[in-house]
Amino acid sequence: MAVILASASPRRVELLARLGVVPAAIDPADLDETPLQAETPRGHAERLAREKCALVAARHPGAIVLAADTVVGVGRRILPKAEDEATARTCLALLSGRRHRVTTAVAVADAAGQIRLRSNETIVSFLRLTPADIDALIAAGDWRGKAGGYALQGAAEAWVRWLSGSWSGVVGLPLADTRALLIASGWRSAAT
Repeated sequence: MAVILASASPRRVELLARLGVVPAAIDPADLDETPLQAETPRGHAERLAREKCALVAARHPGAIVLAADTVVGVGRRILPKAEDEATARTCLALLSGRRHRVTTAVAVADAAGQIRLRSNETIVSFLRLTPADIDALIAAGDWRGKAGGYALQGAAEAWVRWLSGSWSGVVGLPLADTRALLIASGWRSAAT
């Protein structure tokens, strides 16, 4: 059965390949991702994943549609996706020397349009970042468009003191949860 990926993320495509999934199509949802007032990081990720999945599933009846959203949170604060250097620097300064949570919610619609949702939370702790460290992370350039202003699979991994949870979830798609949702939605791999 065809799997449609409701995301333009090349990392999600790479992670899906580890499950043996090659999307039949990539059809990103175009949604306003502004957090709602008093929305928690987890609630925000879950709402966006569900809305993206529903939107794209309506365009691909009869297919399995997978959508995901990754949110970096410090307490109840939702950090933005860094689209400019100033935002990336602000996020990195806030994350320096402290723990934060990365929530990735995954929503999968089956061929009948029923949506299943799981969210995965991972705690990440950064070393204290010096101004030179932040300059190096900015120079690496892999912060662009990333929640919290960093990419774990990039230069930032060298400053992660420890991580508790799913590495692939921080990158953008928790593989164990994704596999379970796909199977529950009718997808079968050669290994299942």
